[in-house]
Amino acid sequence: MKKKSFGNFLIVWTGQMLSGLGSGITAFALGIYVYQQTKSASSFALVTLCLFLPSVLLRPIGGVFADRFDRRLMIIIGDIGSASGIIFILATVLTGTAALWKIYIGVTVSSVFVALQSPAYKALITDLLTEEQFSRAGGMIQLASSAQHLLSPLFAGLLLSFSSIKTVLIADISTFLIAVIAVTTVSGSLKSSTDKKRNSISYDLKDGWKAITSSRGVLALILLISLISFFVGFLQTLFGPMILSFTDAKTYGFTQSVSAIGMLISSLILGIINIQKKHINILFTGLAVAGICLSLMGMSTNILFLTAVFFLFFSALPLINTSADVLVRKNIPNEQQGRAWGIIGLLSQTGFIAAYSISGFLADRVFNPLLETGGVLASTIGKITGTGEGRGIGLILIISGLCMVSVTAVTFRNKSLRSLDSSRF
Repeated sequence: MKKKSFGNFLIVWTGQMLSGLGSGITAFALGIYVYQQTKSASSFALVTLCLFLPSVLLRPIGGVFADRFDRRLMIIIGDIGSASGIIFILATVLTGTAALWKIYIGVTVSSVFVALQSPAYKALITDLLTEEQFSRAGGMIQLASSAQHLLSPLFAGLLLSFSSIKTVLIADISTFLIAVIAVTTVSGSLKSSTDKKRNSISYDLKDGWKAITSSRGVLALILLISLISFFVGFLQTLFGPMILSFTDAKTYGFTQSVSAIGMLISSLILGIINIQKKHINILFTGLAVAGICLSLMGMSTNILFLTAVFFLFFSALPLINTSADVLVRKNIPNEQQGRAWGIIGLLSQTGFIAAYSISGFLADRVFNPLLETGGVLASTIGKITGTGEGRGIGLILIISGLCMVSVTAVTFRNKSLRSLDSSRF
């Protein structure tokens, strides 16, 4: 049996936090680079899709490997492989041929290896901690995520202001190496999680699916998060183009960094308090706040107002993510968590995939033309959202937020979801 140690968790967590920070810097910088080259929301969204889609589709396989092999080894392979995709982009930049399709290939390769790293990291946390420490660890994970949202835009803007995309890519590659070293450091104090009995991959996938579907509450939670991720996906791909339509990249980075302080504060509170009960109520509170904020973001071009609302939105994310994480972790056996997290990663994030796939088209071809000066909706809805470049995106965000609030209200009393607060193991 593995030694339960919050100290070992902190070592791994630190490495992964720095790696996530580096990845966030690269994602932010590449998004700006592509948008500046094309002035197209579709091109911006395609970068996000390439960063996200492969890791989600392949995550169930990565989950099987996380249960079959040493979970630390999977993290190491995932981090090194992800770095190779960034190295490819760096090589193309150094040769002066950074065509868009090469950037798409590089981020796709990096995303493929995230499919190995992510389920293994999720499952390793359960190896390292007791159940009483899950909530605190969840807060720490959200703290790392908030640091990524807070610092990545700031560092990316700072690096790009006096250097180039090359410096950003080199910094990202360095953080992957730090993450590998951190995981290697704790390997001596933990036994391998490799199972002696080997089944087929299809058998393990079915076993992971059985672990999920054996709990109606877990399955309902996954479906809820998947639907919510669809609405949030529009914000992730379109907020940048909307802001850049009326201001510059520096202001965009500042807005996102300041707003992410909300996520940092909320994560710190969760990490300190270590909540043991009522995670489902916290989940629904976070969903309601996030939905309201999402709608408000589409109603204005005032940068101070947008920053304040985005701040509140970020504050709600740790409530959602930590609660969902704890509820799943408490209701699925540890020995099945690798494959379960892989499948959960696919199912819960299909909403993002759908939103990323259609958001650019909807913005460029449908909603933005409707709210241009003289557009079909300019004299009606345009009185609320304003008219001109990027205002169609605002309408998309308003609709998404209202749908998110409606889904939250409909599922609030769901008995299967509420049963998850009672641990099964």
